[in-house]
Amino acid sequence: MLAAIATLIVDTIATGYFQRAHAKNTSAAVGYVEASDSEQAHGGHSHGVSAVIVSSFSDDGAKLIRHRVISQVLELGIIVHSVIIGMSLGASENASTIKPLVVALTFHQFFEGIGLGGCIVQARFRLKSVLMMALFFSLTLPVGVVIGIGISSAYDENSPRALIVEGLLSAAAAGILNYMALVDLLAEDFMNPRVQNNGRLQVIINISLLVGTALMSMLAVWA
Repeated sequence: MLAAIATLIVDTIATGYFQRAHAKNTSAAVGYVEASDSEQAHGGHSHGVSAVIVSSFSDDGAKLIRHRVISQVLELGIIVHSVIIGMSLGASENASTIKPLVVALTFHQFFEGIGLGGCIVQARFRLKSVLMMALFFSLTLPVGVVIGIGISSAYDENSPRALIVEGLLSAAAAGILNYMALVDLLAEDFMNPRVQNNGRLQVIINISLLVGTALMSMLAVWA
């Protein structure tokens, strides 16, 4: 719960900061357009067209900012979560536990990667930023495995301290990911006018949500 609240605070502060910065740029663009309009002989017609262009630019910019904040906060939650499960895998010494865990984590990371990749595409980052985010996502689980292997000799996963630390980190990751899934991802898709105006589509996406939840719950049996 605290992690979800903290994510809400970070989400709103980051969005507000980027929107204020974008508003300054938009104001500068409006001033430039109005100055250009005053120099033209077309009068009101030109000004009206320019106002529509600036308004469209502002709306697109606000959506882009929102997508970028969502993708970055989601990346943070996935990184924390991946390191934790990587450490658990690396510290495991029982082969019968490791094999099903690897299979479960493979599917788990695959679906997380699809979700994160979709957010990154919508955010329209530069190529350098995309490569950096993809690199972090790809390396966090192996890094967690290496850390788990390194501490396995001195690490007792059943000790009170280890259970407390693992529980706190898992709860933090769960809070971040649950908030992102419900508030920033599912809510936006489910409240989309295209979905709201199509009863059949609403049924399909709700069934898809329940099926996906069931499948991920089945993976949790092994993970």
